[in-house]
Amino acid sequence: MARIVQKYGGTSVGDIDRIKIVAKRIKATCDEGHEVVAVVSARSGVTNELIAKAKSIADIPSERELDQLLAIGEQETSALTAMALHALGVGAVSYTGAQAGIFTDKVHTKAKIKTINAKPIEKDLKKGNVVIVAGFQGINEEGNVTTFGRGASDLTAIALAAALKADKCEIYTDVDGVYTADPRVVKQARKLAEISYDEMLELASSGSKVMMSRSVEFAKKYGVIFEVRSSFNHNPGTIVKEEVAYMEKVVVRGVAVDKDQAKVIVSNIPDKPGSAAKVFRALSDSNINVDMIVQNVGRQGVANLTFTVPQTETAKAVKALKPVLSAIGGGQVTIHEHIAKLSVVGVGMKTHSGVAATLFQALADVDINIELISTSEIKISIVIDQARADEAARVAHTAFQLDKA
Repeated sequence: MARIVQKYGGTSVGDIDRIKIVAKRIKATCDEGHEVVAVVSARSGVTNELIAKAKSIADIPSERELDQLLAIGEQETSALTAMALHALGVGAVSYTGAQAGIFTDKVHTKAKIKTINAKPIEKDLKKGNVVIVAGFQGINEEGNVTTFGRGASDLTAIALAAALKADKCEIYTDVDGVYTADPRVVKQARKLAEISYDEMLELASSGSKVMMSRSVEFAKKYGVIFEVRSSFNHNPGTIVKEEVAYMEKVVVRGVAVDKDQAKVIVSNIPDKPGSAAKVFRALSDSNINVDMIVQNVGRQGVANLTFTVPQTETAKAVKALKPVLSAIGGGQVTIHEHIAKLSVVGVGMKTHSGVAATLFQALADVDINIELISTSEIKISIVIDQARADEAARVAHTAFQLDKA
């Protein structure tokens, strides 16, 4: 008998019929003699609908109240899934994040998990129940509901797998696994049998929609090996694990595109020590995630800062920066939303040269201009015109021969 944590995404539980299919899948796992903890997302489209309702009332809703509202989506799914299991004769109980013992820090909409008290879940598992946990949420020390950010049901599943010392963790989604690129954009994309934590983390943070980056970070930290697979079939998926030697033989493992980024230009700020620190401290205090950063050489006593943030946080960024610019003695903020970030990822980059040259030449050959460049040991990211992002992904995929086994 194994202890298995399964996570089902929004499309997997998109309507009542899909929830019934998920329940049958869970029952089949139970019938094999295994203990099951299932983490569920809100039904596809529900979270967007709730956000739209909130923003119809306030342009920037209270983050505490937004957490209260958004937690409803996953709680609905968990209760319905438990009911579907009851209808199949399977003992099941639904949990909110708080009931599952998931305690977080105080940050609303982007909370981080501090501890998990798994005793309530252990108790129900011993009774022979399937435990259905509402993903994406927890509770802070003040008793307030908190959420972890979009797509964070993955994080709930990985964290519970670690806390419960699960034998397996399965992430069910609407794709067969992790591909060399988005197969909806690049028709020649191939499914990978295995991928390292680091490569998966870079792909996730670069726009791949398969996994949330924080969940991969958590898995790497606690050594949780997991499999990404489809809930629409029974095909093997992609195993995400620690890097092994043969992985370095492949220079580039995949290409990812993120169209949800915006470029922020803070221009004409005083070119003196502390100016950049104050700008980024203000963004940090507002819990705004900054990605790529470029600062130009100061001229005539002023300098420009350019960086990227999620499109959903541009209004917060402008609000946070206005008082800072006033305090440091000037500057303007300009937002450019029609951009995309293209990234190529692979642990083989550490031991192979020429990756940047290959990427830049491939894009130059089709007249795609590069606006920003950022690199790490296993990733190169660039900012380009959003309208040409899909074309750029196909060009890069071909340049690195990712369509070939």
